Amino acid sequence: MNRLTRRIGDASARRPWVTIAAWVAALALVLPLASLAGASFVDDLVAPGSQSEEAMELLEERFPEASGGSAMAVFAAPEGERIDRHRPAIEAAVDRIAEVAHVAAVTGPFGEEGEVTVSADGRIGYAQVAFDVPSMEVDPEHIDALEGAIAPVRGDGVVAELGGDAVFINGETPTSGAEAAGLLTALVILVVAFGTVVAALVPVTLALVAVAAGLGGITLLSHTMNVSSAAPTIGAMIGLGVGIDYALFVVARYRENRTAGQDHRTALSNAMASSGAAVLFAGGTVVVAMTALALTGLGFLTSIGLSTSLIVLFAVAAALTLLPALLSLLGDRVHRRRGAGSRWRRSRARRVKEPQGSGWWRFAHRVSGRPWPYLLAASAALLVLALPSLRMETGFPDAGDDAPGSTHRRAYELLAEGFGPGFNAPLLLVADLRSPGVDAEGVTALSRLVAADPGVASVGEARVSAAGDTVVLPTLPTTAPADAATSDTLARIRDMVPDNVAVSGLTAMTDDLTRQLSDTLPVFIAAIIVVSCLLLMLVFRSVAVPLKAAVVNLLSIGGAYGVVVAVFQWGWLGGLFGLDETLPIASPMPTIFFAVLFGLSMDYEVFLLSRVREEYEATGDPVESVARGMAVTGRVITSAALIMTVVFLSFVANPSPLVKMMGLGLATAVVLDATIVRMVLVPASMALLGRAAWWLPRPLRRRLPRIHLDRPAPAEAPAAPRAEDLAQRQR
Repeated sequence: MNRLTRRIGDASARRPWVTIAAWVAALALVLPLASLAGASFVDDLVAPGSQSEEAMELLEERFPEASGGSAMAVFAAPEGERIDRHRPAIEAAVDRIAEVAHVAAVTGPFGEEGEVTVSADGRIGYAQVAFDVPSMEVDPEHIDALEGAIAPVRGDGVVAELGGDAVFINGETPTSGAEAAGLLTALVILVVAFGTVVAALVPVTLALVAVAAGLGGITLLSHTMNVSSAAPTIGAMIGLGVGIDYALFVVARYRENRTAGQDHRTALSNAMASSGAAVLFAGGTVVVAMTALALTGLGFLTSIGLSTSLIVLFAVAAALTLLPALLSLLGDRVHRRRGAGSRWRRSRARRVKEPQGSGWWRFAHRVSGRPWPYLLAASAALLVLALPSLRMETGFPDAGDDAPGSTHRRAYELLAEGFGPGFNAPLLLVADLRSPGVDAEGVTALSRLVAADPGVASVGEARVSAAGDTVVLPTLPTTAPADAATSDTLARIRDMVPDNVAVSGLTAMTDDLTRQLSDTLPVFIAAIIVVSCLLLMLVFRSVAVPLKAAVVNLLSIGGAYGVVVAVFQWGWLGGLFGLDETLPIASPMPTIFFAVLFGLSMDYEVFLLSRVREEYEATGDPVESVARGMAVTGRVITSAALIMTVVFLSFVANPSPLVKMMGLGLATAVVLDATIVRMVLVPASMALLGRAAWWLPRPLRRRLPRIHLDRPAPAEAPAAPRAEDLAQRQR
């Protein structure tokens, strides 16, 4: 592997302008195409094989007018007024809504016989909007058109908001602008770490290029498959972190080689052979972890995994090609520290050649000298942090959990105020009259049976298809969509109805999603652990190192889970993160968290242990090799972790609680991984394992191929200059 990355790096460094031109051409092709094609993100919230999917397929086949998406235009008069005082303005808005593309029908809030969709106090009303396409296929442009239709009403002093399934699913997540502040902070950290602005700008530039290319690729991907609207945000979050980190590790190794006395070309080639190979393998582990989301069988998680993998691949490609091209052009401007003086350079060279005097080396030996106390204390700390995760309550987020300033959140609150919390959790009972069970005469009795359930607020009038073979009963529970009581009500309804009746609706669909995620999570976790262990065994030729890595990564991920539960579900320090209420943990989050965090944890594991392995093969001392490996990588890994933490924390400022949840969980895991895990658990466990850490059974030693990340492959002899090159130089 190191020969491959050396050759790629050398080829890019020999022809830097060609490499840069190739990247510019790729961006010039992808970004305009993505802009012209436009985004077409769809949140595929269907759990394959579920009852809700069965019901929706039946409606699409036999009763298409009942399978279309829906939205609500919600109007509220000022306190103390009735909404009918503003009837002309509201009815004009309803007329404008009817002219929006794909709107099949719009009714209310005023009918021919009076108020039919107005709250008891007369202050809040809504207009029901029916689309001729499913909710997940309503374009954001149509939502914008609805917003334009109701906007003039606000000039009459009326509150006007958009809600309903179609608006909630297709609503765009707002941004806070804090992401730019996170990048600026990362740049400052790089300047402090490298001592030169040029060296600091290179990783940030590469990360931005990789994310830009990746987001363009995701937009194009959305026209070939259903891609979740959350995919760009999650992909950009991960891409910024790994993009900066991958470039940072290569630049740091290059500068180390230059400080050790290697000339510019040799230092760059050796950096690409060692750190470049580690980047390729680390990026591969992230891609494997993210693509494993397809094991859940859920379309929106699969799209998030593929989209994030695409950005990570661009980050790896940029680190292996664009980075050596830039370094070859910048030369010693990346290596020299402005105003540092010869004393700093001598000190830096001494630390590289003799790491025994560094604080990292001394701390590693301190931990190795008393491994059991440090191992037990660090493990106990992570276990304590992980304890809240045992009480984790998951649920699919509803509009009431979204950003407080969003229109669908305000519409959700107005509807709950005027018509009860269950109004936002409608269920659809779909009866297939061609199958044995309830027949047309029994629909009335079925309606009364369901209405008698204590969790049901009302059952609406039955709707019958034109062929008379399908009946839909709209049903409203008494509790909110994400309330656990609503899931209980749904389960009771499904138990009491005949076999030819299926329950659907967005609330039922998301409940089915949550159940499928809970069922597939153990299989998903086991698959990632097994594949990651096999990859680490292949690279490090060890049995103990992969198993140790899996255990400590599980501890750090568990600690991150616990912190997220304590903050969002229990409300601890919620005000610090801008939360005004407690929230259940979004059911997709544990799965996404595990994929991302396990991949990122393996990044640091690979970078540290590849250097430890290099030192072990040089010294043969298992304890000293860990100390030397930490001495030469500790500062770089710490800087990388700090940068990634800052990037992730910048997303905590996002108005969306779900984005906050993701940012805090990722930042917490990175901090735990770079401190407790890498500084304490790794040296303590390696000291206890001793030489056994690098043991591999003889049959495996013979059969496993050798893949080197730690030893730079021998530098290839420079090619003889061509005659035309010599002539050009003379000119």
